[in-house]
Parts: sequence; structure tokens; C-alpha cells
Amino acid sequence: MGGREILLGVTGGVAAYKAADLCSKLVQSGASVTVVMTAAAEKFIGATTFEALTNRPVYRDAFQPVEHFRGEHIGLAQRADLIVVAP
Repeated sequence: MGGREILLGVTGGVAAYKAADLCSKLVQSGASVTVVMTAAAEKFIGATTFEALTNRPVYRDAFQPVEHFRGEHIGLAQRADLIVVAP
């Protein structure tokens, strides 16, 4: 996975904590991981966990224009080589 840009979407559910393990394994394999979380996901696992694993900010509001003039959700999708939604 070295050099790949992965967008990891974490949704609300009891298994949301398993996304942290997946994130860790992706980073260990050399991938660059950016995490997007739903509000419901944050009820099960904190964004700080993913920020520590990826050394990147966690996105919660995809429509807030941070880097991309049309909204960050467009920029995130354009940069990603792979999009994974888990759980």
C-alpha cells in the first residue's frame, strides 16, 4: 500500500472501534490515510484516536471549504486512490 492515499469513512455502529485497527494496519503498510467520521461514529470512538494513528486531522463536516473551493468533500475524493467505508 506504500504511497497510496486512502480515504477511510467511519460510520456509527458498535463495530466502529474496529476501524481504528484497520486504520493502523493501513498506515503500517505505508498508506497515507485520511479519516472522515459521521457524528454517530464519534459516539463509539473519538476522532483523537484516528488523528493519533494518521497524524492528520479528522474530517467531520465535508462541506466546510478548507482546501478545495467547492468543498472539502470534493478535494478528499479527488486525492483518494481508494475509498473504504467501515464498518
